[in-house]
Amino acid sequence: MACFVGSVSGTPILITENSCLWSRRFLTSRASTSIRNNNVAAVGQSVFRRGSSSIHSFKAKAMRREEGERRFPPQHQDGQPGKEYLMDPLPIFSDPNYQPTNKLKGKVALVIGGDSGIGRSVCYFFSREGATIAFTYVKGVEDIDAKYTLEIINDSKMSYAGDPIAIHTDVRYDKNCKKVVDEVVAKYGRIDILVNNAAVQYETYTLDDITEERLERIYRTNIFSHFFMTRHAVKHMKRGSSIINTASVLGFSGSPKLIDYASTKGAIVNFTKSLARFLADKGIRVNGVAPGPIWTPLEAASLDDEDLATFGSKNPMNRAAQPVEVGPSYLFLASKEASFYTGSFLHPDGGELDNAVPDVNNNHNTENP
Repeated sequence: MACFVGSVSGTPILITENSCLWSRRFLTSRASTSIRNNNVAAVGQSVFRRGSSSIHSFKAKAMRREEGERRFPPQHQDGQPGKEYLMDPLPIFSDPNYQPTNKLKGKVALVIGGDSGIGRSVCYFFSREGATIAFTYVKGVEDIDAKYTLEIINDSKMSYAGDPIAIHTDVRYDKNCKKVVDEVVAKYGRIDILVNNAAVQYETYTLDDITEERLERIYRTNIFSHFFMTRHAVKHMKRGSSIINTASVLGFSGSPKLIDYASTKGAIVNFTKSLARFLADKGIRVNGVAPGPIWTPLEAASLDDEDLATFGSKNPMNRAAQPVEVGPSYLFLASKEASFYTGSFLHPDGGELDNAVPDVNNNHNTENP
């Protein structure tokens, strides 16, 4: 038996019963795996993170930790964006006991970076509540995650919702964002909900790490994309529509280890508040979600082994969250229950912001600034 579960940039994806079973077996496997997409090697979980000698020392310390003390095992991915199917353990994006109530019936949602992590959970909850979903991903890197997310949406969507689409693009550039919006509008006629969720991050050991090339990439991905997508999408949004931006607790508290990333998240906070006032008279609400430590591909692909081993340990709840604990925040802000929310942020951060204490001894700088 075979069926079409959706399309990737207009090309239908054929899923057979066997391939569905293969996908689930593959995604839940813990065996070492090597996959090559467009000559980009995705190395499996038995290969440890490489980097400077300081990173290797962190790995050694992480390996010496007692099993009960580690949050996540050492693991390596070649570059960003990260790949969810390679993570150990796999993130939890859905709740099998969730009872939908048609909160988003008839709505069309565009989720930027919806193939994995928080974005995948948002797609899941939106589809469970009746929305028709389009999401973006990076071709050649996130193909497997995007394919699986299409399956997830089709398995969870309501019968009256339209078929989902996955659109590959590079959101760093305005012309690409316009093409995404044009494709969604051509298929569905409008956009009711825009979720800006693309991000990359890099750890900082010395300020020389923050090169001009790295700074441009992180700003283009994390904040330029918000401006570009919003500018084009808002032309097709009506009164009652909603824009939701993904910030971070670090956008409020800062971070000595993620300086450039935290600064983009701070920019998203101000962008959200300013845009909310700008669009208020049009009846378009603009809000944000500022998560704390969440187990996503962003972390697995960017943190060194020491930080992975302790990821979430400084949170008041003494753990990192799963994407399933964040997705409902976006659902609330997209629904009519949040009709009087604009310029606001929800903080699924385990109490981290309210209990923040400056950490001046945790930047791991190995050289002078």
